[in-house]
Amino acid sequence: MNWALIIDEDVRKYLKRIPKDDAKRIFDAIQGIPLNPYGGDIQKMEGEKDSWRRRVGAYRIKYEVRVKERIIYVFDFERRTSSTY
Repeated sequence: MNWALIIDEDVRKYLKRIPKDDAKRIFDAIQGIPLNPYGGDIQKMEGEKDSWRRRVGAYRIKYEVRVKERIIYVFDFERRTSSTY
């Protein structure tokens, strides 16, 4: 059984503002998360119960895994820069 995917509206808006090649690569990665929410270059976010981040090039996709409802909620993504960490 697959997971349902919910993408926050702010994420959709931000995808429209970045270069098309990057947006396509990120959108493809987001579409692949429901197939295996724990696959790929992911890391659990500190201090969060069910939140994860997935690295796609210089970008980080942040999402929540709601196991009981079988929902993946993509709530944020950002470009990693030298001042991110």
